[in-house]
Amino acid sequence: MKYLIVGLGNIGPEYHETRHNIGFMMLDAFAKASNVFFTEKRYGAIAKCRVKNAELILLKPNTFMNLSGESVRELVDFYKIDSEEELIVIYDDISLAPGQLRVRGKGSAGGHNGIKNIILHTGGQKFPRVRVGVGEKPADYDLADYVLGHFSKEDQKLMDEAFKEAADAAVTIMTEGIDSAMNKFNGKK
Repeated sequence: MKYLIVGLGNIGPEYHETRHNIGFMMLDAFAKASNVFFTEKRYGAIAKCRVKNAELILLKPNTFMNLSGESVRELVDFYKIDSEEELIVIYDDISLAPGQLRVRGKGSAGGHNGIKNIILHTGGQKFPRVRVGVGEKPADYDLADYVLGHFSKEDQKLMDEAFKEAADAAVTIMTEGIDSAMNKFNGKK
């Protein structure tokens, strides 16, 4: 079986390790643990590895967050990925506490522009996703400034743990199914 795992984020050094780049950071941690490296391709940074008899294609889109669906569509078509079963998207969520995960098999964009664009380009809301909490925006912050900001030292420790859990959630989706992943990872913390 083949899976496309997409981590959402923005390219460029000014976005490195910001809250909005959770997907990129998670895939970097996953690639490092799997001893694989990303290479730049036309639609993003791609790495390939095998986990439990599944071929994984890891994608960090180079189209910026709001146009992530363009990169996803290209790879879904090229690798003949079933977007409802073989596509897993990992991204930030301000409605969850830092480091908390929420696994879902389908759903709306919930205001997330990267997911909104993926829904547009894949033609549906049904694809597995792992949302990683980055904490709620303080009342006096602009949303863009908040998600493009960096974690506190305390929150960074939680995020480091969340990267491994998000990788474990993606593997569980592939090996045991979405229901099992939701039971194991939703509600923790």
